[in-house]
Amino acid sequence: MLGFARRKKQPAAEEQQITNVDNGAPIDQKPFWQAIWPVIACGAGLFSDGYINNVIGSVGTVLTYEYGDVYTSSPAKQNVAAIAFAGTVVGQLVFGFLSDHWSRVNSLLVSTIVLIVFTALAAGSYWHGEAAGMFSMLTAWRFFVGIGIGGEYPAGSVSCAESSGELKSGTRNAWFILFTNSMIDWGFVFGAFVPYVVAAAASNIYYGTIWRTSLGIGVVFPLVLFLIRLKLKEPEEFSRNSMRNTKTPYRLVFKYYGFRLFIVSLIWFIYDFSVYAFGIYSSPILSSIYGDGAAPLTTVFGWNTVINLFYIPGTMIGAPLSDRFGPRYTLAGGVVAQAVVGFIMAGLYSRLAQPQYVGAFAVVYGVFLSLGELGPGNNIGLLAAKTCATGVRGQYYGVAAAVGKIGAFVGTYVFPYIVAAGGAVDESRKYQYPFYVAACLCILSACLALFCLPHIDQDTITKEDADFRAYLESHGWDTRQLGLNASSLEAVDSEQAVHGHGAAEPPLTKEAAA
Repeated sequence: MLGFARRKKQPAAEEQQITNVDNGAPIDQKPFWQAIWPVIACGAGLFSDGYINNVIGSVGTVLTYEYGDVYTSSPAKQNVAAIAFAGTVVGQLVFGFLSDHWSRVNSLLVSTIVLIVFTALAAGSYWHGEAAGMFSMLTAWRFFVGIGIGGEYPAGSVSCAESSGELKSGTRNAWFILFTNSMIDWGFVFGAFVPYVVAAAASNIYYGTIWRTSLGIGVVFPLVLFLIRLKLKEPEEFSRNSMRNTKTPYRLVFKYYGFRLFIVSLIWFIYDFSVYAFGIYSSPILSSIYGDGAAPLTTVFGWNTVINLFYIPGTMIGAPLSDRFGPRYTLAGGVVAQAVVGFIMAGLYSRLAQPQYVGAFAVVYGVFLSLGELGPGNNIGLLAAKTCATGVRGQYYGVAAAVGKIGAFVGTYVFPYIVAAGGAVDESRKYQYPFYVAACLCILSACLALFCLPHIDQDTITKEDADFRAYLESHGWDTRQLGLNASSLEAVDSEQAVHGHGAAEPPLTKEAAA
């Protein structure tokens, strides 16, 4: 793979440097565009996550219009929307391991190829002209699409976080957010807007063309991004602190990071439980306001686009706040505000959910979603990427993101049952209950973030690596094994013996340190 061109050596008086806290060695500060380019290339692939996961809500609406009870009474109604989350969990775990033990960049390229191939196959789903068989094929391809999406998290987002450390201090959190979560949100917007445009072009009647084209457009962005990613190289933090050439001391890792990983994963579970369910079911919610099948697709998709646009101010305004106040406090403040709006939404739902008030409904619903992005949407990935050391960051992030996607998977399945529970009491309340549930979960997320997670600052990644090195050394683990260029301990010992230096120094232990 081709590397980025290195900056020419500048005079000492003009040369900017940052210090590696692991060993005190100075490192050249890259020019802005050279430093930002890997951040963009690594993180922007999450646009596909937002697009592909959100467009399926509109696809489900189109399939309902086209096939009626054949679709709504089949398992595909839930499976088509939810199965990608199962694939994403597999992808996050597999590529989390590969990104730590093989390569950040190569893992990212493989996941992008998987995403391109199976998104194209999903758009062309067919089975001898049979609707049921076609639903099964669509479900199967969506599972593999999820695997490709899953690779974007531990490989792409982790590389994005590590590359952001080379940017100017005071802006690193914002840049990470703008090219990870903000990309997901823009994907959500386009996932709502593209079906609207296609439906308008297809005169609201050529249903097969509408949903297949909407899915197929999801191939374009990862294809372009794949070509850009061919020029990536491994992040410098990964080069210095990778455990690729040694066995990961999982017992020590779990002892050091186990509780922290549990809290990050739980917050991510809660967030995805709500956000993906509300994103996928926003079209059906709007359709129910008008009455099933009573409104043309362009009307439903148009309002769905308006609602999804509210993700954007939340993530864009929230990005600099994460640098200003730190991701932990920004997350907590965002979910508390979201809980307040959620309770208001639930209390006034029966009044707002009327065709004549659909504008007001869209605004309040949009504010609810926007605050979710300002809080956990922006910051949960940031916390997952920066609360552990580089050597295990891919697996740590992959596990946390996988638990989050399990929450999304559960949410999309549970959402209809929550709706049904409300409808059993009063038909006008069937969409109130999800807002009550989401608001209560927001309060729980705020408490977990405030009381159970550490503070994250601009240099947390390098400080975390230094702290973890010290921890490993205090337990007798030789940190000479860290880094892409490190040799095994046997090779190091042999080399020292050959050069007449005698046996290698024993690894540092607590007793020796004392």
